[in-house]
Amino acid sequence: ITGLLLIGHVAAREGLFESVGRLVARTPGNDVALFIVTMLAVAIITALLNLDTSVVFMTPVALHAARARDSDEPAFAFGAVLMSNAASLLLLGSNLTNMLIFATHPVRGTVFATHMVLAWTASVAITIVMVIGWRRRQLLRPSEASTEGVTWHVGPGTVAAAAAVVIMLVTSQPALPVFIIGAALEVFDLLGRRRVKWREVLGVASPQVVAPLFVVAVLVGWWGRNWHAVGNLIAHSNSLTTAALAGALSLVINNLPAASLFAGQRIAHPYALLVGLNLGPNAFVTGAMSTMLWWRLVRAEGFSPSVTQFVRVGVPVTVVTLCAAALLV
Repeated sequence: ITGLLLIGHVAAREGLFESVGRLVARTPGNDVALFIVTMLAVAIITALLNLDTSVVFMTPVALHAARARDSDEPAFAFGAVLMSNAASLLLLGSNLTNMLIFATHPVRGTVFATHMVLAWTASVAITIVMVIGWRRRQLLRPSEASTEGVTWHVGPGTVAAAAAVVIMLVTSQPALPVFIIGAALEVFDLLGRRRVKWREVLGVASPQVVAPLFVVAVLVGWWGRNWHAVGNLIAHSNSLTTAALAGALSLVINNLPAASLFAGQRIAHPYALLVGLNLGPNAFVTGAMSTMLWWRLVRAEGFSPSVTQFVRVGVPVTVVTLCAAALLV
């Protein structure tokens, strides 16, 4: 994640996301068509790579696409993070929580996808429909596809972004290579500047987000292996109750520590548990690391979200997608 953030920072300076956003803005039709195409792209990137990649790379693309068409920024900004979480159900590698829960009893990727495909499809479709309903007045206004030309600058950041995508697709352990690429790229970029801004780099890498979550996840995971009350509870719950409990705990301690807690327990409905862990965080900004990273990224891109806005759209989307997906796994 840190490597992706560093790569995304340099790629953004080169204008990669702005160029992709302008390309997406040329989608024929009105703003609803643009929104649907953008959200489907977010869903595919999330499923094939992972939700943190999607948040880092696709959030600025969504914002630039909206700005190129003078469309509704809140719909595209909030849609990007809600869709990233919603679309992280499909594959084992789509979300770190998926890998944590199935680490102790591995399953084949095809088996996992077969269990999740209906829930994933429902979550993606419901998220698109509900965000459009939330911002329907702004998205349904007359508009036309952008005719603005797209200028591409292929620099080190763009090459590194492509390399990171390839590495995540072809290897099962991409963390170290992606981090090395990101760190080397950031150092190379800093050396090319007249003034080195280390505070800016630390702000991009978000150690204050990643490090505490790692520590909490390890501690909670250790505690969960020595405290069986949670295990006894989810071992005798139905799928909907399991998803609701996992979603609620995600909002209390974040979904990564929650996944670490559940990973050491006997789970009657592991797929329903992941529905709660992946979709529950959409109800509040602290529910997932991806959401906290999104909060920092959009503010850096000049969009200032409010907690009230997030809750207003996030809670209904979470309740509907969580219930639908839990019944389909």
